Amino acid sequence: MSAECSSYLNADKVLVSGFSCPRAGGDARAVFCCGFQDVKYCCDDPHSFFPYEPSYMWWLSVGALVGLSIAAVVLFAFIITVCVLCYLFISTKPRSKLDTGLSLQTAGKTSC
Repeated sequence: MSAECSSYLNADKVLVSGFSCPRAGGDARAVFCCGFQDVKYCCDDPHSFFPYEPSYMWWLSVGALVGLSIAAVVLFAFIITVCVLCYLFISTKPRSKLDTGLSLQTAGKTSC
């Protein structure tokens, strides 16, 4: 069993000529032509859409986890800072009303 991969233009707009699967010197189980319009390869699963090894995806996952972890730490530090500043603002606020130095008089009395 073999498959034919037709020629195509890769991402750099270079024409790649067609080839037969399995390729000479390649995996004998890779009898299907897989890939997209700009990259084609021989594979052993006709439903394969990604030409890289699964370990490649682990690096993406590790990078995403590191990025999310850093973002979470920054957000946590921001929330803690806001809470501490609010506590300090509330705890240092005077409990009684400030004396303005003016005495209030009732409206009905006049003093001469």
